[in-house]
Amino acid sequence: MKRLIFAALAVLSAAAVPALANDKLKVGISGGDSEIIWAAVKDIAQKDGLDITVVVFNDYLLPNEALNAGDLDANAFQHRPFLENQIKTKGYKITPIAETIVAPIGLYSRQIKSIGELKNGASIGIPNDPSNGGRALLLLQSQKLIKLQDNVGLVPSVLDISENPKKLRFNEIDAAQLSRTLDDLDAAVINTNYSVQAGLIPGKDSIAIETSVNNPYNNFIAVRTADKDKPVFKKLVAAYQNETIRQLVKDKLPGQLPAF
Repeated sequence: MKRLIFAALAVLSAAAVPALANDKLKVGISGGDSEIIWAAVKDIAQKDGLDITVVVFNDYLLPNEALNAGDLDANAFQHRPFLENQIKTKGYKITPIAETIVAPIGLYSRQIKSIGELKNGASIGIPNDPSNGGRALLLLQSQKLIKLQDNVGLVPSVLDISENPKKLRFNEIDAAQLSRTLDDLDAAVINTNYSVQAGLIPGKDSIAIETSVNNPYNNFIAVRTADKDKPVFKKLVAAYQNETIRQLVKDKLPGQLPAF
């Protein structure tokens, strides 16, 4: 009789405890190629008991605002110079936890086929946010089109141009709009995700492109600083940093490289 009672109590106890629910995270990303990566990451994470909801943004400002406000658990769209500038200007408490990809930024044109064809007074489009605008200027300096003042770091502005022998005219435009205004410019420096969306292949259609060696612009997964040690993020990182995602980036995302 006692054995039957204990068995019955064990059954009731088990019934009273719900099955362990999956961990859940809401992750903000940029539209475009990142959607391909994160669809695969989501599938991998699901097998490890992690349910990821992907939120797609079409600009570079809202994902950090949403993360800092608690509307996201993580985001994955930016590099360190961009985040550092956002922290400086907005006071965000956000921390990188894992490298993802690097997408070398490129100079594109529908008017010319090489840098040597740029005429005096040519109009050049660059992103209007400080970090990507600075990145564009550094690319142009590497091609000897301009010279920047010494010690400008990774976020120079057009005010830091000390030499401009071709008297290039700079148009600072929202990064997402540069590919759409390319016909009206002599050339534009465009982030890889937006160039690919416009059908431009980095390294093939670009007339200049960043080197991928020792690139400070590796992208990463970021979380609120207070949450960075939560165990659930180990699952998130493992779902991204693996051979499946590495091969997917190499095979299907032209102009991008795994940074892990």
